[in-house]
Amino acid sequence: MQRVLFHSTIFGPIHSRRLGTSLGINLMPDDGKICSFDCLYCEAGYNAQGPGTTGLPSREQVRADLEAVLAGMKADGRQLDVITFSGNGEPTLHPDFAGVIDDTIALRDKYFPAVKISVLTNSTRLGDESVAEALRRVDNNILKLDSAIPSTVKLLDRPAPGYDLERTIERIATFGKQAIVQTMICAGEHDGQLIDNSTDAEVEALIDAYRRIKPGEIMLYSIDRPTPCTTLHRVPVETLRAIAARITEATGIPVQVAG
Repeated sequence: MQRVLFHSTIFGPIHSRRLGTSLGINLMPDDGKICSFDCLYCEAGYNAQGPGTTGLPSREQVRADLEAVLAGMKADGRQLDVITFSGNGEPTLHPDFAGVIDDTIALRDKYFPAVKISVLTNSTRLGDESVAEALRRVDNNILKLDSAIPSTVKLLDRPAPGYDLERTIERIATFGKQAIVQTMICAGEHDGQLIDNSTDAEVEALIDAYRRIKPGEIMLYSIDRPTPCTTLHRVPVETLRAIAARITEATGIPVQVAG
C-alpha cells in the first residue's frame, strides 16, 4: 500500500507546478493519514493506512518548527515563493487551524513578507465559520472541486458520509473571487467502474458550477506522481488546455493549467 509522503510538520522547500518554490506545512500526523476524502489519486495513499501514532502537531509545535525553518532560510539567503498547507490529509481538520493560520501570517510577515500563503483544501470544512474566516485571510485559498456530478465525486474523491456536493458548491461560492478552484482531471477505472471527468458532460457540469461560484481563478491539473489506484492515468496536457479554453470562453474566468 502506498504510504504517507510527509514525515515532518514542515517539509521542503519543493518545486510546485502551480505555486513555485513552496515550503510545506503538514498539520496531520507524520506517520499516518487523516482526511475527509479518500481520493483514488492521493499521493499520500489511502486512508486505510490509518492515522498513525504521532497525533496532530500542536499549534505551538507548528509555530516553533516553522519559525526555525524560515529563520534559517532567511539567514542563508534562500528563495521562497509560497508557504503551502498540504500534507498527509485535510489541513482544515486540525482543531487549531485558524490559530495556525494567524501564526503563519505573522511569521511570514517577519521573515518573508513578499511570500504568499496557500491552503490546499478539499472544501469539506467550509461550513465551520472559523475555518472559512481563516481561509479568507490567506493569499491563495485553493478549494477543491473535481466534479459537479455527484456520482463522479463519490467514485473519484470518496468523501466521508454526509458530504453534500450542492451544499459544497454553495459554500465555495461564498468566497467569490477570493476562491481559487482546483480541479483534478483524470481517467481510468476502479473496481470495474469507469472514471473520466474530462468528458463533455463532466466539463459542462463544471462550467455550470464555475459560473455559480465566480472564482478569481481555476486550476486544472492531472496526475503527476504515483497514485494508490494504479488504474487511473494522466490526461494529456493538450486535453487540459482544450478544456481550459472551453471553460474560459464559457465563463470568462482565467484558467491555469499545470502541465
